[in-house]
Amino acid sequence: MNALPPCPQCHSEFVYEDGAAYICPECGHEWTVGAEAATAEPAAKVYRDSAGNILQDGDTVTVIKDLKLKGSGGVIKMGTKVKNIRLVDSDHDIDCKVDGFGAMSLKSEFVKKA
Repeated sequence: MNALPPCPQCHSEFVYEDGAAYICPECGHEWTVGAEAATAEPAAKVYRDSAGNILQDGDTVTVIKDLKLKGSGGVIKMGTKVKNIRLVDSDHDIDCKVDGFGAMSLKSEFVKKA
């Protein structure tokens, strides 16, 4: 008897084969043999500053140019230090709190690692 792989979602051993696909009757998950390798965790996204340095959560960065703020009309001046950044997967890579302005999102291309 062939040993079928357990379900990658619910880890059930009651898996059956349907042509080239495997099906789990308990959770309804379907996958192919080649898809097991493809569903492995993708490499984590690497965030880089304007100089090409790798950024990490909790880093301190410096703003490299004046940034105009939409809505409030304020400006974050060049050289402003931002402490304890948090990296997020969106169009603005950095979530942070800027003294005097509050919480906001910045793009990593406008900062350099301090």
